[in-house]
Amino acid sequence: MNRTPIEILREGCTILDPGMSEHGFHFVEAGAGRGSGGPFASGAYVNADRSLEIHFRYSLGLVTYHFGQISIDHESYMHVLLGENGGNKYPGFSADPLAAFHDLAYDLQNFATAFLEGDSKKFADFAKAAEEWKKVPGIARLP
Repeated sequence: MNRTPIEILREGCTILDPGMSEHGFHFVEAGAGRGSGGPFASGAYVNADRSLEIHFRYSLGLVTYHFGQISIDHESYMHVLLGENGGNKYPGFSADPLAAFHDLAYDLQNFATAFLEGDSKKFADFAKAAEEWKKVPGIARLP
């Protein structure tokens, strides 16, 4: 990797910025460093009591939505919204680390209305359903 994780994260944010800023979010870097898994960078898009936390190591990894005291990971949120067959693009598989940012931008723009537009009740309902789904053992979740 020629670029550092923080450089890629910043470049990825240029992909996410238009859609996020349209909904009043701004990006705040949380830091970069080296952990046991290698170099990393993270940050969050913030708008009042909502934030979208993102982490980059060798690719875009952990993506978590926070709305007040309620949190939900991207995979669970998309599963509750879209069901078994999905339609979401993130996570995908690509050698280009920026492809994941394009995929996440697509999912945000097309599916994350309850989070982006501030419907905390609907978001809480999705989070509750996601917690129930995550209680099902991994193998039993497969279609």
